[in-house]
Amino acid sequence: MTESAAAPRLGAFAHRNFRLFFFGQGVSLIGTWMQSVALGWLVLELTNSPFAVGLNQALRSLGVLVFTLYAGTVVDRVDKRRLIIWTQLLQMGEALTLGLLVSLRALRVWEVMVLATGFGVVNAFDIPARQSFIVELVGRDDLMNAIALNSSMFNAARIVGPAVAGVLIGVAGSAACFFLNGLSYIAVLAGLGAMRLPAFRRRPAAGSAWEGFRQGWAFIRGNRTVLVLVGLVAVFSVFGFPFLVLMPVFARDVLHVGARGYGALMASVGVGAMLGALALALGGRRASPSRTLLASAAVFSLLLGVFTLTRVLVAALVVLALVGWAMIVTTALSNTILQTLVPDDLRGRVMAFYAFVFVGFAPLGAFQAGFVAERVGAPWSIAAGALVCLVAVAYVATRGAPELRTSPGASPRRQ
Repeated sequence: MTESAAAPRLGAFAHRNFRLFFFGQGVSLIGTWMQSVALGWLVLELTNSPFAVGLNQALRSLGVLVFTLYAGTVVDRVDKRRLIIWTQLLQMGEALTLGLLVSLRALRVWEVMVLATGFGVVNAFDIPARQSFIVELVGRDDLMNAIALNSSMFNAARIVGPAVAGVLIGVAGSAACFFLNGLSYIAVLAGLGAMRLPAFRRRPAAGSAWEGFRQGWAFIRGNRTVLVLVGLVAVFSVFGFPFLVLMPVFARDVLHVGARGYGALMASVGVGAMLGALALALGGRRASPSRTLLASAAVFSLLLGVFTLTRVLVAALVVLALVGWAMIVTTALSNTILQTLVPDDLRGRVMAFYAFVFVGFAPLGAFQAGFVAERVGAPWSIAAGALVCLVAVAYVATRGAPELRTSPGASPRRQ
């Protein structure tokens, strides 16, 4: 059976290259989530400061804010697979360095911040490369399915990684999480190396990097739907998603649970997100992407406000699972709609803009969340962000792009 014949039944999994990418990334992301949990807990132990926790997370995204728009131009001109291999190798080095410094008891806060900054610079190239690489593995017809499956894998790792990290921190310390994350990159590197892809043909550079950036921005500015989507993602990145940054603070100071409780909270978000992504992968073609996007964004905002009222771990776990479901449906559909609207020769640059607001604005979100939490507490900080997100959704639903208010079953039109 050919890949094309199998595609309607298996979707993105009908493509061998996507299967290699999917399973390699799955193993690596378990390690990434282990490191994320261990790092948040480590910074809190070293500093006892919610602001420092937010600052560390902000620095891990600062490079995306500064470099990703330039990176988008690079991505459109180079072999994406080779670029991803290099970014994964550099991130592996960062994880192993953290593990070594912690195990030698030589780690200081400023070193954590420096490594976080370096990670962000590498991520500025890695994110648009991986986002725009997916369509080369599956084509446009299976793109929504591939993005949804990729999101389900990401969030399955969000379940396993924090749960393992919560136990491992208490048994073997943070260093074990960092070392295991470093080793997990072997899986994604092996998958990338085993792919069968056409020989890379370098496209003629259309002017300077600045000219390439201007072309990408002109497309976004000239397409009302794309511009509104990018703006909505920016608001959620700054005010909505930083609730994850404050999770160690909420776990310790509000719910009064330790590292295992913190790991359980993060895993609960992952459970809901994984189930939401799987539902989208299985039924996404029957739903209206635009209407579903707006509904899930509104539900996310409301549930995030409910989460701030919880004071019992079990209730928090249930609400966070629902928050995770709504969050992943919102982000996966934003990604899918953008990629269906963008021409292939601008894909890297447009996805770089997406990464710029989705990840690059995260330093602003982490900074403001930590700053507010330091003064009025984590619950009030998260609740204020949820309110801003809800207002943004209401604006888009009433005055945004007409394509995002299409009738049920319709998809945003390509332009």
